[in-house]
Amino acid sequence: MSTSVEETFDVVVVGGGPGGSSAAGLIVKQGHRVLLLEKEKFPRYQIGESLLPATVHGVCGLLGVSDEIDAQGFTPKAGGTFRWGSSPEPWSFVFALSPKLAGPTSKAYQVERMKFDDILLKHAAKLGVDVREECAVTKVLETGDRVSGVEYTDEHGIKRIAHARYVIDASGNRSRINNHVGGERVYSDFFRNIALFGYFEGGERLPEPNSGNIFCEAFSDGWFWYIPLADNLTSVGAVVSRDRASAVQGDQVQALEKLIAKAPRISKMLDGVKRVTEGTYGEVRVRKDYSYLNTRFWKPGMVLIGDAACFIDPVFSSGVHLATYSALLAARSINSVFAGEFDEETCFEEFEKRYRREYHVFYEFLVSFYETHTDIDSYYWSAKKVNRTSDSELECFLDLVGGVASGETAFVSADATRERLQKAAEALDNGANIVSANGGDDALPLYKSEVIGNLMDQSVEVQAQAAFGSEYESEAPLFAGGLIGSPDGLRWARPVD
Repeated sequence: MSTSVEETFDVVVVGGGPGGSSAAGLIVKQGHRVLLLEKEKFPRYQIGESLLPATVHGVCGLLGVSDEIDAQGFTPKAGGTFRWGSSPEPWSFVFALSPKLAGPTSKAYQVERMKFDDILLKHAAKLGVDVREECAVTKVLETGDRVSGVEYTDEHGIKRIAHARYVIDASGNRSRINNHVGGERVYSDFFRNIALFGYFEGGERLPEPNSGNIFCEAFSDGWFWYIPLADNLTSVGAVVSRDRASAVQGDQVQALEKLIAKAPRISKMLDGVKRVTEGTYGEVRVRKDYSYLNTRFWKPGMVLIGDAACFIDPVFSSGVHLATYSALLAARSINSVFAGEFDEETCFEEFEKRYRREYHVFYEFLVSFYETHTDIDSYYWSAKKVNRTSDSELECFLDLVGGVASGETAFVSADATRERLQKAAEALDNGANIVSANGGDDALPLYKSEVIGNLMDQSVEVQAQAAFGSEYESEAPLFAGGLIGSPDGLRWARPVD
């Protein structure tokens, strides 16, 4: 006789990271019954500490958790700073100089993922998601050709079964339940990299107004990230290609120290700074072969989001962005099917096309960005090439690294949009002044070009049209005959002719 406990839900989400929590929250907001299963107990450690504006003000805004994130006191991130390319001096970018990011949404945060992920998971529970931690999924259930639920073991070791119309796999890169959608995981031949990283008790900060920026430095064996998480905590990691794997073999602590010594600016910023040696951040960790793409993202009854579907490279912090963006797309698709507005094939075709497009835009750009001996203008040109829009090179670069290259109008709420439109011109002016104040070698060449003048001359209405179409609700489809986001951002809709 079976001792399993069986329950029925509309949706089961596997994984409580940013993707899973976001998808669950966006679906439960439409009145559906959602179970979220997380195998660990939060808060728990996770890598990936640098966010993009599209996540902070877009998906988190739709969830209604942006204010709580802002109140946490995370380090504000106005852009990024790089010692990369043919220029011997660092150069910076500022999110505020993109019309799509100007105003209150022109910043992101450097976050401790333990805290950030815990906020999102607890918020999902507040919204009505049935969140169950320390619950490990052991089997995906199928009825015919359709996924129909999961089998899992709860925190007391009791075997349970959860039936559902949809299962969302947000379980990350190590889980293998993604196999149930069919296809295979294809690893990138280009990004066969290894990351070696640890945490330090503070460290030098960039001069204002860039003190909260992520700093990346290319060096002989690869490149470093340097993320100011708090005044007394900095995440530092080296990314090297597989043909330099010998640099990270053996004692990991010594290997990281040797790599730091090869990166002159990172070495200077950490001069005299102790590495954290106890607690959650006391370990030097390794990640390898982390760039991959699944050949299928969904099948009837199941959909992959976040790292369960794909991951590229940490250089522009795209991991959490792709996770939360795919969560939004999946939630829209499921909500629309439940509402009877579109059939499953139509909804998930839109999901997969948009998700793959976002992945490939970042992938193509990052391939060009790894040409570390080219000049800065070439990086802008590469961003424009992969975006395939008429916007300037600078705008394309900023939109891509800010996570808004998709043209997704739901990345801001209606209220935030109105506020942005009122402040856009002022924010652009402030952004130009910020760069001007930096001056010298730290200013991007294009900031001094006619691009800035053209942006400053645009009216607030023109900026709104460039970002959202003629009205907030009138987003253009990304694909011929495709769908757009509904006015509330939670479902799909047909474009208005």
